[in-house]
Amino acid sequence: MLGNQVGVEMSDSDAGRLVFISHSGEDTWVAGQIAGKISDCRATPFLDEADVDVGDEFEEKILKFLEKADELIVLFTPWSFERRYVWAEIGVAWFRRIPIIVVLHGITVTEFQTHPNAPIFLKKRDMIKLNDIDQYFDQLGDRVSLRRKDG
Repeated sequence: MLGNQVGVEMSDSDAGRLVFISHSGEDTWVAGQIAGKISDCRATPFLDEADVDVGDEFEEKILKFLEKADELIVLFTPWSFERRYVWAEIGVAWFRRIPIIVVLHGITVTEFQTHPNAPIFLKKRDMIKLNDIDQYFDQLGDRVSLRRKDG
């Protein structure tokens, strides 16, 4: 299991940097790889497949982690445009004013920006292609290190 074993019950002091991963069901394997790399950076990922047990209140568990998350990474693929949960998760992150990291896979920046469902507040962000995601992991590692020094 790649996700955070103790889930949303962690105290803020124990949690480190919390990263919510938003994705479509078709992209679960890729999202799992991202979660593993986030853990390697000593941050705590939330991945619904790994962190929501059978019988859990799915939406409640997602909301609880989103309330504590430090950032949201959203994997945009041709399938994620149709996933309502992706849009809801982005909305919560936007409302909370936490960083939203847009990772593109299978679509270009131009395709994303011209898609009728893409929110305006995401269209002007600096986006990253999945093949370049190591740049994000380097920056995440820096944020985690900085937080540990300050904490």
